[in-house]
Amino acid sequence: MNKPYVLRNLKEARNALDQVITDMQAKGDYDYGELRVDMEHLYHHVNTAWNARDVSPERADACSQEDFDRWRQFPQDIELIS
Repeated sequence: MNKPYVLRNLKEARNALDQVITDMQAKGDYDYGELRVDMEHLYHHVNTAWNARDVSPERADACSQEDFDRWRQFPQDIELIS
């Protein structure tokens, strides 16, 4: 596992979540459009942390557009508990 890359993305996700909470509490006019953008950012980092967990540090640093697009998608190898 590329722990530094996973941690970097999880920290970014935590920061994004903290910012969403702060904005929602502070802005009376926070709306669905803002929530969507904020959630896309949050999911991008959570999904990338999982999907790119086994890439080499060199590949993580290079991160092609194809990698970026693939890594940010919702994972296909996780079953959600229902």
